[in-house]
Amino acid sequence: MTDVDIDHLRSWIGREETASEGLSPTLVKQFCTTLGAEVSDGDIAPQVIHFCLTQPAAPMDALGRDGHPARGGFLPPVPLPRRMWAGGALEFHAPLRVGQEVTRRSVIKDVVMKQGRSGPLCFVTVEHEIRGDGELAVMERQDLVYREDGSGGAAPKPVGDVPQGDHTTSIMPTTTLLFRYSAMTFNGHRIHYDRDYAQQVEGYPGLVVHGPMKATLMCHFAGKIAGKPPKTFRFRGLAPAFDGTEITLHARKEGDGMKLWTVPEGGPVSMEAWVGW
Repeated sequence: MTDVDIDHLRSWIGREETASEGLSPTLVKQFCTTLGAEVSDGDIAPQVIHFCLTQPAAPMDALGRDGHPARGGFLPPVPLPRRMWAGGALEFHAPLRVGQEVTRRSVIKDVVMKQGRSGPLCFVTVEHEIRGDGELAVMERQDLVYREDGSGGAAPKPVGDVPQGDHTTSIMPTTTLLFRYSAMTFNGHRIHYDRDYAQQVEGYPGLVVHGPMKATLMCHFAGKIAGKPPKTFRFRGLAPAFDGTEITLHARKEGDGMKLWTVPEGGPVSMEAWVGW
């Protein structure tokens, strides 16, 4: 079992980094054509496009085995080898617009260890403040989880009946879709495009569908159903989804908000989310 010096890792709490990037019409077109998003009138960009902006661009010799930047810079050097985006929460304050200079200020807010069924888990919480030309656009909490290698990457077996939403739509996560989303987000994580690595090293049965992409699709689906963009959006991953298996998005209104969940064909709920207006 990997030894984890949690006191050392917690010394990263409070560490900050800032990055900026222009929001181009080319990115908006790539984003919309890849995810089937509707382009708003004028220069307003689709919600959650900030996932594609100001991402780290480490040199090739500064990457870890998984294709991510090696740990120990902004993110703490967690020795557990497998990293996943476990969930997050978004507050939308103003739309981002084409042509704006988008700035992301990120802060490490917490680092904690927990014991899971598959072994030790390290959770890192990052807060992102997204501004367009200086105006606050999005406040985001990002939850990362690190874990040991092992056989836990296989899709879990379905348990009971999967709940049905009042509204549904489906997508097929092809290898091309996963590649294009990785390219837009400059995400080098090999589980999304390197099948040999995903299966032989991390133990997954196929290529893993990006958590942020599932979250983006749910956020857009909620906005389409309601006819207006969400003000708040939070989500958490429950199980991985894989390429070549159709995913159904479900939605059901609850009070003043909406609950959403994604279900791969034949599998359990993969991600759930809550939206507020």
